[in-house]
Amino acid sequence: MSGTVAQEMETLLTEAFAPTALDIINDSAQHSGHSGDDGSGESHFTVVIEAPAFAEMNRLARQRAVIAALGDIVGQRVHAVAIKASAPTAP
Repeated sequence: MSGTVAQEMETLLTEAFAPTALDIINDSAQHSGHSGDDGSGESHFTVVIEAPAFAEMNRLARQRAVIAALGDIVGQRVHAVAIKASAPTAP
């Protein structure tokens, strides 16, 4: 895929979960000079995702599903990803 890592993450998560809400926050600037900072400006992210697919999953299963959907990004191309995954709440 071309584009930024954040754009690639957005595409992968949208395809995997059809989220009702998705926010990918680049936290790399807050970690400049710290462990895992590779100087790319794309080393640390927070993913906030809400999707019906998470309704029957516990917190750990949700995080594992997000990491699986991101493929080789987590741990190989990005140092750290904080995940806040939830299911939509009923009105």
